[in-house]
Amino acid sequence: MSKHAGKEQKIKPPRKKSGFRWFCYRFTKRSFDIFASGLFLILFSWLYLILALVVKFSDFGPIFYRHERVGKNGKKIYIPKFRSMKKNADRLEDMLTPEQLEQYRREYKIDNDPRVTKVGNFLRKTSLDELPNIWAIFTGKISVIGPRPLMREELESKYGEDAAKLVSIRPGMIGMWAANGRSNCTYESGERQKLELYYVDHCSIGLDIKIVFKTIIGVLKRDGAK
Repeated sequence: MSKHAGKEQKIKPPRKKSGFRWFCYRFTKRSFDIFASGLFLILFSWLYLILALVVKFSDFGPIFYRHERVGKNGKKIYIPKFRSMKKNADRLEDMLTPEQLEQYRREYKIDNDPRVTKVGNFLRKTSLDELPNIWAIFTGKISVIGPRPLMREELESKYGEDAAKLVSIRPGMIGMWAANGRSNCTYESGERQKLELYYVDHCSIGLDIKIVFKTIIGVLKRDGAK
């Protein structure tokens, strides 16, 4: 268990970027986040209702699951998703084999996760489980595009000295890792960390547009979704 478990560690970000171009980029990005998420919530409120009913009646468990994550500058945030796992899925030792538990501790993901429900499997394959993230975008907890919001132990163990750098910008619903195959880019290979940190160093409107189109193509092809 991490020595930081049980208490929240304040992560101090590196020196912030500055300048007029950086200000314009941040202003444009936040304006887009508010407009796009607000419009989406209005236009697709019917879809949220349908999915909520499907999840509820699949096993009569909770509709949403709130994930505790690390936000910008190390702040604790909670990210909502449509529940895709069975009830009590957080009891890892009771629901996973030793091999699956080992993979989870290594990658924080599991191939063919036995905790995922049939409905949840469909939601994950189509990324519909992440639709409640739109509300988190509207309220400013995350952005449309940015590094994946991580659990604190995951952030500290997988990024080490680069943890502060990763959380120096607002995390996102989609990003470099999601746009490049997700499950095909692992922590173990170092590719996931490399992609996320590349975004922190090179984030721009042009790169954001490329990520959006790559993500759309990846979702349609179901590339890397598990």
